[in-house]
Amino acid sequence: MASSFWTLCLIILASLISSSFCAPPRKPVDVPFGRNYYPTWAFDHIKYFNGGSEIQLHLDKYTGTGFQSKGSYLFGHFSMNIKMVPGDSAGTVTAFYLSSQNAEHDEIDFEFLGNRTGQPYILQTNVFTGGQGNKEQRIFLWFDPTKEFHRYSILWNMYQIVFFVDDVPIRVFKNSKDLGVRFPFDQPMKIYNSLWNADDWATRGGLEKTDWSKAPFIAGYKSFHIDGCEASVQAKFCATQGKRWWDQPEFRDLDAAQWRRLRWVREKFTIYNYCTDRKRLPQIPPECKRDRDI
Repeated sequence: MASSFWTLCLIILASLISSSFCAPPRKPVDVPFGRNYYPTWAFDHIKYFNGGSEIQLHLDKYTGTGFQSKGSYLFGHFSMNIKMVPGDSAGTVTAFYLSSQNAEHDEIDFEFLGNRTGQPYILQTNVFTGGQGNKEQRIFLWFDPTKEFHRYSILWNMYQIVFFVDDVPIRVFKNSKDLGVRFPFDQPMKIYNSLWNADDWATRGGLEKTDWSKAPFIAGYKSFHIDGCEASVQAKFCATQGKRWWDQPEFRDLDAAQWRRLRWVREKFTIYNYCTDRKRLPQIPPECKRDRDI
């Protein structure tokens, strides 16, 4: 009886410890465009609404457009509310990503690949380390991203990178340096957003071309949330390491409910995962088991 009692106590304690070390991200704070961002090219293809709380990016046969963050960041929580190009968007790419500025750059990508009317958008994620990517995953979304705004977020700390769609984790990339896998940890990154033509590869591998009779193609952006450790591009560490909410122990892993939602996405909506592509990668990449991709 005593043994059963102490076994039960240990199970309860383990459950409490586990739950205390996992948590969902904090709710993003919506701010105007000019607080954190500025346009970088084709300024006249960015339209502003509601005092800059919402913008539209326009793509035509002459040019796309984009904007970037004012600061560089080494870890943090970054999100954007985006409404994708409606209708026939084949050939277009709407992007939200982080990237450092050197030859062996690090990068964390959301890329939304347009499609013909009636066909679903494809969301591609990727992680570059030391200038090397090739870690693509692609999913269909479980809603129409052209009908209303949805929130796309990146949580990045020393332990993991998590991609969220609204509150649903769709991908996790763990720090697997101990397995010989590079992880972005010492290159501050800016946040970039853009709408551009990529009909050489974006839709069905480039078979579907952009129909310029449908231009301008328009994507909406709002929220512009940044909660990161701001650093110069030369910085190698975060000055507030261990002091921000996204840097606490409870954000070193997903909780049980988040892992279940991620498994749901993988089982129902994944259409490509580099971890399971034996033609391209005969050997299973070492990080895939830790990330629960296999």
